[in-house]
Amino acid sequence: MDLKPTKPMSGFIELLPAQQRCVDECAARMMRVLRMAGFNHLDLPAIERAEVLTDKDNWDEIETQMFLFQKGETKMGLRYDGTVGLSRYVAGHLNDLTFPFRAYQMARNYRGERPQRGRYREFYQMDLDIMGIGSLSENYDAEIVAVLARAYESVSEFIGQTVVKIGNRRFWNAMFEFLGVDAKLARELFVLIDKKDKLDDFVGALNDVAGARIANEINNVFTNGYRSFVGASERLDAAIAELDSFMELLGAMGIKNAEIDLGIMRGHAYYTGIVFEFFLTDFPELGAIGGGGRYEDLASKFSKTKIIGVGAAVGFSRLMVALLDDNRIDLTPFMHPVDAAILVMGGQCVAYGMRVLEQMRQKNIVTVPYLDADKKFKNQIEFADKISAKFSVIIGEDEMKKELVSIKNMNTGAQETVSIDTAIEMMVA
Repeated sequence: MDLKPTKPMSGFIELLPAQQRCVDECAARMMRVLRMAGFNHLDLPAIERAEVLTDKDNWDEIETQMFLFQKGETKMGLRYDGTVGLSRYVAGHLNDLTFPFRAYQMARNYRGERPQRGRYREFYQMDLDIMGIGSLSENYDAEIVAVLARAYESVSEFIGQTVVKIGNRRFWNAMFEFLGVDAKLARELFVLIDKKDKLDDFVGALNDVAGARIANEINNVFTNGYRSFVGASERLDAAIAELDSFMELLGAMGIKNAEIDLGIMRGHAYYTGIVFEFFLTDFPELGAIGGGGRYEDLASKFSKTKIIGVGAAVGFSRLMVALLDDNRIDLTPFMHPVDAAILVMGGQCVAYGMRVLEQMRQKNIVTVPYLDADKKFKNQIEFADKISAKFSVIIGEDEMKKELVSIKNMNTGAQETVSIDTAIEMMVA
């Protein structure tokens, strides 16, 4: 019989134990920051009705982007991000939630795109959002940025420092109005500005699309600064004041790693105001590791009530796998998770060994028993060494009769016979 493949399908992630422990620790730290900021954890369904995920009826147009399937008469699909499900959830529980409502998700998402480095078919994404009814102060935009900055800071020993770059869609809308740009040309300019750092000749590309006058004015935003347009129009003045106030508020919140970059546009058309992206200071070539912005009416297809939100998404799997693949994370702290191995010399000692095990675990000592009690001591001590246990707790007939244990320090080789309480004290010291 031919053996079946052992590798996962392309686009799906599997980690070794030490890598997974690192990922779990980083996720736990970041989610702890969100809970401390009062965000509610949501665990929404991975499967949604197809009509919730898309407004398109032609499946051929979207089958490369989503995993869609049908059961009976019901068309459904796997979620591709957290925002659509959140919008449905909030619209369906308007009378059950207190607004502004803040929520976070740490969930697997699925996309049917072609797998490549940094792009997966299954991946974890962390979403955090604040949503309001009818209105939502721009101060919450700063709150989202500040909370996410603190979340990244909580794992800085593993991922390094970050910088957050702030853009503003309102500024560009006001600029295009000032320049007399129509909606069609504005969309083309948005795309070019978003790709600014990837273009060999940004001004030339602008000139080809919009002409020299408009190209030069847009380039002035980056060469002379956005404040050089103070007084150009009321809408530009309002957008510039919003940027200045936003940065001042971030400073008051203790966020020192923020800077204005009006080349930050974000790809989604539903963003309407402040937008932002986070980057790793020591690994900028990875690109944005998270970002978001304000959306004015994303839940309109679920409710006639106007739901305004500001949110962010962290490509958690993309970030962690990229760092692990490039050996940018020191996994040493995650290589030795076991404090003690219980080694039982003979079946008659198993029950006593389990009593010792239970007492140790009650003291939060990570303990692994070797329960093949008929195996030789050599086999058992080799097991303790392979799992990198800090101590081996050896239990034979003599230890059982006297209600003692022999404890061996696996680093120094020192061994002594002591009471269970003394052994526990040695391990938690």
